[in-house]
Amino acid sequence: MSIDHDRLFKQLIQTFFEEFIVLFFPTIHEHIDFRHVSFLSEELFTDVTAGEKYRVDLLVETKLRGEDSLIIVHIENQSYVQPSFPERMFIYFSRLFEKYRKHIVPIAVFSYDTIRDEPSTFTLQFPFGHVLNFHFFTVELRKQNWRNYIRQDNPIAAALLSKMGYTESERVELKKQFLRMLVRMELDEAKQRLLFGFFETYVKLSDEEERRLRSEVNEMETKEKEQVLELMISYERQGMKHLVQTMARKGMSVQDIAHITDLTEEEVEQLLEK
Repeated sequence: MSIDHDRLFKQLIQTFFEEFIVLFFPTIHEHIDFRHVSFLSEELFTDVTAGEKYRVDLLVETKLRGEDSLIIVHIENQSYVQPSFPERMFIYFSRLFEKYRKHIVPIAVFSYDTIRDEPSTFTLQFPFGHVLNFHFFTVELRKQNWRNYIRQDNPIAAALLSKMGYTESERVELKKQFLRMLVRMELDEAKQRLLFGFFETYVKLSDEEERRLRSEVNEMETKEKEQVLELMISYERQGMKHLVQTMARKGMSVQDIAHITDLTEEEVEQLLEK
């Protein structure tokens, strides 16, 4: 099943909008009044030439500190390489400005795995003069060193570790540090589940890696070890519950589910009752 990257990023950033801005754009954060934040409805634009429809990812209406007029922050997640993306950002900007007639802050988040130098401008020029130089703010996740973010107890940083620059050999350490961040932040269950689901979508450890992770967690100091293990067990149970319920919906018997999952029939029945 294909992953709806834009939906995942929209849900994450909408839930932690201020945390996203302060993490990647601290200067912008200084100027925004976060007491006035509302999320606008989705905008759908049709590219008549290409015959494609594009939906703007996230529009946030807010204010600058000490000012009454409203501004709009437009955040666009780009999950694949597209040479014409700067042009598309300009088209979004111009159409949004035409509709709302407000100052717009355009931000692009490049979340694909390829490391490349993405432009942050769209220009129109002639030999005889410059017509347009449109600039937008960018975050290139794969270029970020994940270790630079593990001391920041920021939920956006925790989730986006999964899309930053790490090697295959660092996957176990990556998830361990993610779990430590979750424990330290003490978020409510819904937000914690959102972050865990986002991270697991992009970083799914093998059984061997999970065993190594558990071994390394067991070497932590006692209090932190207990908290991280509790978190791991909680999500393992949730995953098993989802699996068992899915199998039951497909018509499998309690006996067959128990045989496949190595659970007892009593454990299967308990998961189906919850």
